[in-house]
Amino acid sequence: MRTDQSSQRNNSSGSEVSLDIPPNAIYNTSRDYIVQTEENEKLNCCTFTKDWLRQLSSNVFRKKTLYKRLPILTWLPKYNRNDFIGDLMAGITVGLTVIPQGLAYAGIAGLDLQYGLYGCFLGCFIYIFLGSSKDVPVGPTAISALLTFQTTHGLWQKAVLLTFLSGLIEIAMGIFRLGFLIDFVSGPVSAGFTSAGSLIIFTSQLKDLLGVNTNGDTFVDMWFSIFGDIHNISWNDAGLGVCCIVVLLTMRAMAGMSFGPKEGKTCWQKFFSTLFWLIGTSRNAVLVVVSAIVGYYLLQADIDIFRMVGYVPKGLPQFQLPPFTMTTITNSTSGEVTEVHESFTHMVSSLGSGLIVVPLISLLENMAVVQAFANGKPCDATQELIAVGVCNVVNSFAQGFRGNGGIARGAVLNSSGVRTQLSNLYTGIIVIVALLYLTPTFYYIPKATLAAIIMAAVIFMIQYRVIKPMWRKSDLIPGLATFVACLVLPLQLGILVGIGINILFILYHAARPRLRVETLSTSNDIKYLMLTPDRCLIFPSVEFVRNVITKQGRKSTLPVVIDCTHIYGADYTAAKVVSTMIGDFEARQQKLYFFNLQPRVAQVFESLHKDLTVLYDMNSLEIKLSGKEEDHSKL
Repeated sequence: MRTDQSSQRNNSSGSEVSLDIPPNAIYNTSRDYIVQTEENEKLNCCTFTKDWLRQLSSNVFRKKTLYKRLPILTWLPKYNRNDFIGDLMAGITVGLTVIPQGLAYAGIAGLDLQYGLYGCFLGCFIYIFLGSSKDVPVGPTAISALLTFQTTHGLWQKAVLLTFLSGLIEIAMGIFRLGFLIDFVSGPVSAGFTSAGSLIIFTSQLKDLLGVNTNGDTFVDMWFSIFGDIHNISWNDAGLGVCCIVVLLTMRAMAGMSFGPKEGKTCWQKFFSTLFWLIGTSRNAVLVVVSAIVGYYLLQADIDIFRMVGYVPKGLPQFQLPPFTMTTITNSTSGEVTEVHESFTHMVSSLGSGLIVVPLISLLENMAVVQAFANGKPCDATQELIAVGVCNVVNSFAQGFRGNGGIARGAVLNSSGVRTQLSNLYTGIIVIVALLYLTPTFYYIPKATLAAIIMAAVIFMIQYRVIKPMWRKSDLIPGLATFVACLVLPLQLGILVGIGINILFILYHAARPRLRVETLSTSNDIKYLMLTPDRCLIFPSVEFVRNVITKQGRKSTLPVVIDCTHIYGADYTAAKVVSTMIGDFEARQQKLYFFNLQPRVAQVFESLHKDLTVLYDMNSLEIKLSGKEEDHSKL
């Protein structure tokens, strides 16, 4: 390889600097400065593995790692009375929210209502020790409930097993630092998935709001089922459900009301502002209590006009291993009893892609909460994976279905003045109290009320505001494709389709880099073509770059200079194509120069073509283009 080096002395304007080109330097720009790195020590495989294990063990067994993996050690020593009051109020507020939500989300998952509460307390206790964010209330969410239903089809054994296995997968992802995987779920894909999921959840609740069948795994199937059973609408339930939705939306607006000026409020103004906020925030609990009271008195008066939730088992769940086998007993129309036994491997295979999608979406939801209230602080996706994974593994021993941080409850927690992760303790205690003493009252809750709670919440998950910023941009395509795929396919397959389309866009942009083509002149009026690729050369893009350079070179007889400022990496395929391109230019007797090629890239190119001319400053380029004699040195 030929490398031309020359020095430029400072002129009167001071715009030129003297460059001394070291043999093992990395050149960050063609005209600004040079950064040199130390030569890496050559290590054999055994030495490298030994050093890596030593470094890994030193990183694991040190105080900094301990505090990072057990965040409670950071905030607990500083805990004070103000923290206790803030956490107590926030925990109680979220506890009043999570009880009706847990009951409703169990309905989305196709499970008995008690399973929604089983997943709302044990994970809260674990997150106190392992959680990195004070604003994450662990429990079932609407999206996780829907994914659970579409993966397990309402079988509690498979739902608990999914909680266990997905938790193990999350722990493994955290150990191997795979939190970066959510970077492949772009904003448009996430918006399309969330919007489609909210429409599916909304549609699924029509069975309790209207009293019609909503069978099917997809949005389209559900609506076919609804239209087929539309004549069986329960008008009493429908009227109650609509009224509940109106009340919930009104109470939601109350939470944002404020009396008096922002500063200098009177005592009465503060009292009413706080009262309206408390009523609006606790709207789900207030509605459930009022509906249960109405339902109780109607049944006592032998007025059976609403479908009730029915019996909910009292007490804590039985703590045991997750079900690794199951036996399903079904009655056929002929009265024959059929018993089907499923082994562990069959149960796992039936979960399918849910084992991949559920942990990924869980991480996406959880990090959305963490980042929303981080106030600019760094977010540790690895620690959140480990924390939520352990929470779900432990939840599975209490027969709970999976959960994670939810953005709605996170907003309630944050606005309630939460101070530390200890707020989860009080939320968990409230759920335990409800399981021990309040489950008999759940019998009188109308099903339409729980449906209204879900429907009034998910309508705000439809992210229609992102359409305008994405309009007439390529981002709209993966977002729209994800939205449509999630509606016509099962949700876990729809999100994979969206991610796949998004990755195709990424690969397309990687395979089609931009090249800036300029016709420039030296100080002595010698014209040349300057082509500047905007990224590294790898096998998907190198053939395209070669075709563009060759096409531009054939259009004229001018020398061609490739500005390699942004080429910070190359592979064997790139070196092979560059070698062929150099041969083509030599055959046409047209000059081809590489400007500011980094040494590590030059070594790759040199492996296949020794006759490589590299220039590192404008003076050398002018000398080369003018055809004057210059010194050559071998690298």
